Amino acid sequence: MTHYTVRDYVHIALVAALYVVLTITPPLNAISYGMYQFRVSEMLNFLAFYNKKYIYAVTIGCMIANLYSFGLIDVFVGGGSTLVIVSLGVWLFKRYQKDYFFHGFLNKAFCYFSLFFAASMITVAIELSFFNAPFLLTWFTTAVGELASLLLGSIIIDKMAKRIDFTK
Repeated sequence: MTHYTVRDYVHIALVAALYVVLTITPPLNAISYGMYQFRVSEMLNFLAFYNKKYIYAVTIGCMIANLYSFGLIDVFVGGGSTLVIVSLGVWLFKRYQKDYFFHGFLNKAFCYFSLFFAASMITVAIELSFFNAPFLLTWFTTAVGELASLLLGSIIIDKMAKRIDFTK
C-alpha cells in the first residue's frame, strides 16, 4: 500500500483543482460538456504515467467538474470511468512511454492511451442516451473530441515533463 505525504496530498489537490478550473471556467465550459466535448483538462490524465497519485487527482477533479453537468449520475459515471480507464491505461501502456512516433514528436504510450480513452466514451454515450441523446452519434462525437483533446494534451504534457519532474 502506498503511503502519501502531505506534499503528495497537496499535489493531488492542486491537480484536481486545475482539472476543475480547466473544465468549468468560461469559455472552456462551453466545450467541456454534452454531446460535443473537448476538455482541455483531459491532458492532466497523462500525469498518471509519471506518478500514480495523479490517478486520484484527475478522478476527483472529474467528479467535481461533473457536478456542474448532469449532477450525481455524471459524478459517478464520469468519475468511475475516469478511475478505471486511467488506471487500466497506465497499466497497459506505460511500457511504451519511452518510445515515440514521428521522430520524437508523439509519445507512443500517450497515443495508445488516447485511442483507448476515446473508445471509453461509450460510457458517456450510454449516460447521455438516458437524456435522449442519440447513442452512436454521441459516442462518435465524444470520442473524437476526447481523442483530439488527449492528443494535443499529450504533446503539451510530454514537453512539460522534459522540464518538470512529475515523478515526485
